[in-house]
Amino acid sequence: MRLATWNVNSLRSRIGRVEAFLARHDVDVLAVQETKSREDQLPLMGLQAEGYEVAAAGTNQWNGVAILSRIGLDDVQIGFDGMPGWGEPEAPESRAIAATCGGVRVWSLYVPNGRKPDDPHYTYKLTWLAALRTAAAGWTAAPTVLAGDWNICPTDDDVFDIKQFAKSTHVTPPERAAFAAFAADGWHEVTRAHAPGYTYWDYYRQRFERDRGLKIDFAYASPSVAGRVRGAFIDRDERDPAQGSGSPSDHAPVVLELAD
Repeated sequence: MRLATWNVNSLRSRIGRVEAFLARHDVDVLAVQETKSREDQLPLMGLQAEGYEVAAAGTNQWNGVAILSRIGLDDVQIGFDGMPGWGEPEAPESRAIAATCGGVRVWSLYVPNGRKPDDPHYTYKLTWLAALRTAAAGWTAAPTVLAGDWNICPTDDDVFDIKQFAKSTHVTPPERAAFAAFAADGWHEVTRAHAPGYTYWDYYRQRFERDRGLKIDFAYASPSVAGRVRGAFIDRDERDPAQGSGSPSDHAPVVLELAD
């Protein structure tokens, strides 16, 4: 199985890039974040013509998650038990979706950004991660992957300049502790060992061209899936403005190779 995760920063705007990426790398399952649209607004005919089924959750131009699979798409679940909401009045956001694909339970996750350490959204982020950890405590017994944009840099090496980010979100001790807690619960982060390098580069000041990025896209796997991982890579070409047609997402896809 070839499984990928990608924050596409608008699936409608980048559907051509997504279709080309899937074909180029022969991807079986893609966990998508930031679709930025309702399911009925998504241009899915090309994907469906290539044999992909699609499960999506989205409400407006913000957030949105989806799973594309050509090896089955069963038991779709939107959100997880206890997932907190945001806003006034508080309501769940489109940040988590799961489906069973080829015998593996795949979650596409878009963790809240947090904005600033003194912002209510930061508290929401930590609450959201704690709720996910609680919900996921019983998932490690089955083949499961928690893939997506975690909006956390777990180590200083995951930031192009830790001094510049020292007082920002993504690198604070509580966020890093929340990320590490999944490993303490038996999950295995399966991209880092095979796919070094950043996964996100801001559009600002040619950050990609200067390789001033962040590593914030990861996949935690249950033990049975972690044992099947044979490799991973970051497709930097999908972030390169000089490659492909149309503007790129600010994230690059991360692709996992799983043995049968």
